[in-house]
Amino acid sequence: MGFARGTSWRWWAFAFLTVVALILVGEMALAQDAAAPPADAAAPPAKSGGVLEFLVHFFKSLGIIFGAVLGIISICLIAFVVMLFLDLRMSVIIPPGFVEEFTDTVNKRQFKQAFDMARADNSFLGRVLTAGMSRLQYGLEDARDAASNMIDTIKSSKEQMNSYLAVIGTLGPLLGLVGTVFGMIKSFMAMGSGGQINAAALADGISHALCVTLAGVGLAVPAIFFNSFFKNRITHVSMDAGNIADDLLTQMYHNSKKPAPASGTVTAPGTVAPASVNQAAPTTAVKPA
Repeated sequence: MGFARGTSWRWWAFAFLTVVALILVGEMALAQDAAAPPADAAAPPAKSGGVLEFLVHFFKSLGIIFGAVLGIISICLIAFVVMLFLDLRMSVIIPPGFVEEFTDTVNKRQFKQAFDMARADNSFLGRVLTAGMSRLQYGLEDARDAASNMIDTIKSSKEQMNSYLAVIGTLGPLLGLVGTVFGMIKSFMAMGSGGQINAAALADGISHALCVTLAGVGLAVPAIFFNSFFKNRITHVSMDAGNIADDLLTQMYHNSKKPAPASGTVTAPGTVAPASVNQAAPTTAVKPA
């Protein structure tokens, strides 16, 4: 815990120093621009770039290396979000009509058919029921433990996929910070090369560096949001599937303990049922002479 706090503190300090350095460089550029002789009064004022020009400048600033890395991470982010959305739908976790059909089969005491139905269903609920029913012969508590272990296994696999979103949310700002530092190094190298400092070139270098930071932060924001969203979603669907599976296992266990309906012959009204074969005949005591 102490190491994590120390590392977080160092990152915040480094980010603060980076922002301060950018402000100082900007102040130097403004001072250099103010000291420069005024331009020709007849020259038209520079027009601010539009959206298209900004996009061209943005993608040009990313370059080949940062553009390829951030592009691959963006594709992975979209892929993980789509897969988690598809896997965590309620119709996939608890298929519609499955609970009613399973309950009807259990009430008919068709336990083998109910087990085959759960095993053939690859949903969250089907896998949990299959694990619990395989241990139901050893008691209800063993069945519940097996179902709980299966819930933890499936939940762990979903959380493992969701953890990649947290990794992307952490890597995004760091990659942007690397791009910012790289652009600052180039700008400071231009300033330290000697001669008159070109404020326009310096501002252009800083602008390119900040574009990489913007891309990294823009990548991290949806990743962090979806990570929290899917974390809550996984907990919610796991609890729902676990509660329904526990109810179905309890119902199946108690139905299996009920005596089967008698299949013997029904006697007609008014007739006396025959005596048991093992019933002993009454004996009379013989008085000795």
